Amino acid sequence: MTSATPPVSTQPTSIPVLRRILIYGGYVALAIAVVGSIIGFLVAGGTGVLSALIGTIMSVAFMGITAGSILLANRVAGNESAIGGFFGIIMGGWLLKFVVFLVLLVVLQDREWIQPMVLFFCIVAGVVGSLVVDAVVVLKSRMPYVGDVKLPPAPVDE
Repeated sequence: MTSATPPVSTQPTSIPVLRRILIYGGYVALAIAVVGSIIGFLVAGGTGVLSALIGTIMSVAFMGITAGSILLANRVAGNESAIGGFFGIIMGGWLLKFVVFLVLLVVLQDREWIQPMVLFFCIVAGVVGSLVVDAVVVLKSRMPYVGDVKLPPAPVDE
């Protein structure tokens, strides 16, 4: 008697979790953009709204670079021999975020069309929101302790 084995998924178990993080992060970013724009308008008018939107876009971009680099690394490094490529992509994503953040700080410094406190608080809200989304999604995910392992078939009573 032969038993048909179900097809083995080659997709890493982290991919659905990362996709959920991106989706929920988008909702958080939308909320930050709306609330930040309202508060920014009350504090500094149009300059506050623009600062809130720029801060939100920066937060979304950095969150997207993190999750996107992990998704890309999972796709590129499909076997153990490419593990260096996996970590290279992850480190490259972090380095890219750092460089882009420093460049944006220099470019946006002392601009009259930026309200620095609104920008700062929107970036901080984005970072905290991203951390909360990461924690909630990971805690609610049903991810196995040992993933992507093919287990032997269960013994059959004869």
